[in-house]
Amino acid sequence: MTVSLAQPQEIIHLSGISWQTYETLLKELSDRRLRLTYNRGYLEIMAPSYEHENYKEVLGDFVKTIAQELKVKIAPCGSTTFKVAELGGSEPDACFYIKNISAIKGKKRIDLETDPPPDLVVEIDITSSSRNRFQVYADMGVPEIWLYDGKSFSINILQDLEYVTSSKSLAFPNLPLSEINRFLQQAETKDYLELIAEFRDWVKSKIQQ
Repeated sequence: MTVSLAQPQEIIHLSGISWQTYETLLKELSDRRLRLTYNRGYLEIMAPSYEHENYKEVLGDFVKTIAQELKVKIAPCGSTTFKVAELGGSEPDACFYIKNISAIKGKKRIDLETDPPPDLVVEIDITSSSRNRFQVYADMGVPEIWLYDGKSFSINILQDLEYVTSSKSLAFPNLPLSEINRFLQQAETKDYLELIAEFRDWVKSKIQQ
C-alpha cells in the first residue's frame, strides 16, 4: 500500500486498497465529514473545504430550481454512497433521480445491483480531481455528470462507457445550460438568495422563449 497527500488535511490518496478495506472504512468513518471514492484499488479520502461545499449547494439548488420551473419531478439523493461491488464506490457532491424516479420511490436504501443509478450527478472539482471518479460513475451507468472546477462548468454525457462533453443536458435538454457558468462565477461574491433568484428569473425567461 502506498500513501500520498495532496493539500494536507484535505485529501489522502491510497493505492493497493482492497474492497473489504474500503467497506470497513465506510463504516468506521461514517460519522465523520469525509468523502470516500474507491476505484479498482485506488482510494481517495477528502475533507471538503468551505469553497467546495458552497459551490456544491449552489449548483445543487440550480438543479432544483430548474426542476421547479419546468415542473419536473426529481428525487434529490445528496451524497448517498453508491457502490459497484469489487470495482468502485463514490459519494457524489449531489445527485438526482429524474427519469428513473419511480424506480426508487419509497425505498430507504438503493442497491445498484437491482436499482438504476442516479440520472444526474453533480461534482465540484475544487480540491480534488473528479475526473478520477468518472470511471466509477461509468461503471455504475450514471448517464450525466455536471462538473464545475471553479472556473468552468461542463455537462458530461456517458457514451460507450466514457464521458464526453456536451452542450445539451439529457435531464433538461431544452435549456442552454452552458450559461450556468456565469452564475457559478458569482457564487463567492453575490448574496446566495439573490443569486438563486436571478437564476430562477433566467430559467423562466428561457422557458418563455
